Amino acid sequence: MELDNIDFQILRLLSENSRIQWKDLGEQIHMTGQAVGNRIKKLEDNGVIKAYSLIVDEMKLGLSYTAFVVIYMKTANHDSFIRFINERNEVVEAHRISGEGCYHLKIKVNSQEKLNLFLNKILDFGNYSLYLSIQEIKQRSLLTDKI
Repeated sequence: MELDNIDFQILRLLSENSRIQWKDLGEQIHMTGQAVGNRIKKLEDNGVIKAYSLIVDEMKLGLSYTAFVVIYMKTANHDSFIRFINERNEVVEAHRISGEGCYHLKIKVNSQEKLNLFLNKILDFGNYSLYLSIQEIKQRSLLTDKI
């Protein structure tokens, strides 16, 4: 699917407020609510919009520890590791990487004890390097720069 300028405007406005009414969104880009709804449905059907989400203040939920973990696998069979990280709620992002290491994980936990328990389980799959976040500086939507 090739996206046009209107599609990018809709995506930008939805990324700022996914609960916006189609009518209100349409007023901002000079379209009817029904036309906007049709465009959004097309974006969903083509997989451009994969899901709608909620951004919460993780510190207020008690998730005060953010860790980045680089995994060095001890085996070439990564299937069980991938299943493991997909089952773990504390893993909020996981990337297979090039360069040093095999995977890069972003972990959110509420205590050092929970982080230690998680790291102990990682040792079943390989070794790791750990980097603790001191302060989140920036969090943004990719669409703000695209448009």
